Amino acid sequence: MSNAPLLLIKAEKGFIMCGYLNVDAASSLGDVAAKVTGVSSFDDMLNARVVDLTLDARKIGVKNGMLVRDALEKMF
Repeated sequence: MSNAPLLLIKAEKGFIMCGYLNVDAASSLGDVAAKVTGVSSFDDMLNARVVDLTLDARKIGVKNGMLVRDALEKMF
């Protein structure tokens, strides 16, 4: 991307996405997904907090405000 990186961390059961990607689209596909914003590296992502997520992510215990590191543990 020209102005910011496109970041995604894939886990066994789902993924963490940056602000470029769309939670509504992931939700409509039945994906387990959580979103973070304001990140520019994978290290930033791991230390960020979830700002949005799909219903399927909620079902496995991911919550708004959760650290991505903790959310990923639920996705493996």
